Amino acid sequence: MHKTDKSKSKNHLRYVVKEILMPRKWLLLVGLLLIIVNRLSGLVLPGSSKYLIDEVIAKSDYGLFKWLLIVVGLAVVVQSVTSFFLTKLLSVEAQHLISLLRVQIQKQILRLPLNFFDNNKSGALVSRIMTDVEGVRNLVGTGLVQLFGGVLTSIVAFVLLIRISPSMTLYILVPLIIFGLISMKAFGYIRPIFRKRGVINAEVTGRLTESLNGVKVIKGFNAEEQEIKSFEQGVERLFNNVKKSLTSTSLVTSAATLLLGLATVGIMGIGGNMIMEDHLTIGDFFAFILYLGFLIAPIVQMSNIGSQITEAFAGLDRMQEILELKREDEDPKRNEHLTEVDGHISFDSVSFSYEKGKEVLHNVSFDASPGSVTALVGSSGSGKTTIAGLVASFLNPDNGKISLDGKDLGNMILTEYRSFLGVVLQDDFLFEGSIRENILFPRPSATQEELNSAAKSAHVLEFADRFDQGLDTLIGERGVKLSGGQRQRIAIARAILANPKILILDEATSNLDTESEAYIQESLSRLMHGRTTFVIAHRLSTIRKADQILVIEKGEIVERGNHEALIAKEGRYFDLYNFQARI
Repeated sequence: MHKTDKSKSKNHLRYVVKEILMPRKWLLLVGLLLIIVNRLSGLVLPGSSKYLIDEVIAKSDYGLFKWLLIVVGLAVVVQSVTSFFLTKLLSVEAQHLISLLRVQIQKQILRLPLNFFDNNKSGALVSRIMTDVEGVRNLVGTGLVQLFGGVLTSIVAFVLLIRISPSMTLYILVPLIIFGLISMKAFGYIRPIFRKRGVINAEVTGRLTESLNGVKVIKGFNAEEQEIKSFEQGVERLFNNVKKSLTSTSLVTSAATLLLGLATVGIMGIGGNMIMEDHLTIGDFFAFILYLGFLIAPIVQMSNIGSQITEAFAGLDRMQEILELKREDEDPKRNEHLTEVDGHISFDSVSFSYEKGKEVLHNVSFDASPGSVTALVGSSGSGKTTIAGLVASFLNPDNGKISLDGKDLGNMILTEYRSFLGVVLQDDFLFEGSIRENILFPRPSATQEELNSAAKSAHVLEFADRFDQGLDTLIGERGVKLSGGQRQRIAIARAILANPKILILDEATSNLDTESEAYIQESLSRLMHGRTTFVIAHRLSTIRKADQILVIEKGEIVERGNHEALIAKEGRYFDLYNFQARI
């Protein structure tokens, strides 16, 4: 095994013991006790066969016959009761474990930096949260306990077989050892297949999610066949992966059938000969055959359990990949608490690059005083949204310093800083649910009066009141039942309700018609009052009243000033403004 694989296995084992098994040690101990009782009661039946044949039938002993039936009956009852409680206890806890792990992975993913989401499809992340943890249930469910029970049953059965006939027992050891070696080899081959299956499943789920979200684009370009073909190819890859694992597991099963079949033939020969030579009673022979079943069945069952545990460790591989990623709030420098914020934002020679060696911002410096409005304008790709992302701490500068009220923003606890932040993004993302739920998103505990005030300020009530359900109207996934202007007004109402100290408006009026824009400009003016605001807008008419306008080109501030000063300068802003005026 490769060194990194060994260290991975050690880490997984440590995680399994510490995080999964130890918190449930008492439940597992109960499970182990139940499996011991269950398996020992199961051995009563083959043991009683010797007495049934050699004592009861041969000697017509009705007294022993009665006790034999009582003992076997009680053993069957004990076996069924322990099986019920074993499955109930451990299966329920296994499902509980899955729930906890899903929450743990989702919590971890939501706290990762934004660049992680830029590089991973949402559907693939859904697969990580919902699918990868499924196999881990076998570590707490009946899988692990059954593995222990299988080992215990095999050991006890092996001891009893030796007591009956050492020679026949030694004979069956050869095919069992060969079977064990084949199984170990097969499971070593299967684990990477299971791990690859998780990757493929995530890719296929990711593409499917994208297709369903972009169904209008697919239909608009008549690309249904193209998407169907893409999905078929993904499903085919998944099928080929499953086929590989099925081939390996079927090899194990077939090897078991062949080797154990050969062992049975040999035992029939040896046992028959020993009976004819009076070295073995018929009762002992029947007991041996039944005990042999109790030796072999768990071994075959363990091959299936081994496959389940292999799948569990493959899922752990992918879980650990996520859990070991550094959260955006894990920076030890971010330990400064925030209680009050004035809102003075300062950029001091800030540079930033998404890819190493490809800077998109170069030594940007400016001040935004408390309560001021800073407008960012420039051509597409100039760096406006990057500056806004840095203000929101979605991104961290490579060089230079961003300050809030004179303190380094990079040292502040993220959750505390963002509690003072409000954002209205260009894609005005809304959640499936009602208008009310979307406005209340930043402050679920807000009063009805506060909700109505925010909705009125953003002119949401003007269209919501036309619906039968008003603010309780369901808007569909991503607000698909609403127009672009209506969605944007809900997003602005959400920001108003959040009552932030620092506000970022990224193309906040981009989806509005002329009438809606007039309404929104009025509500935005009230929203921006007293708040440090950063406005990104291609429509220069929306930022004429800004305290300062920064003209960004190729990651640098090429001009700065208010509207009148920049028009008088007749530079880049003057050109942009006149170009739009002619459209």
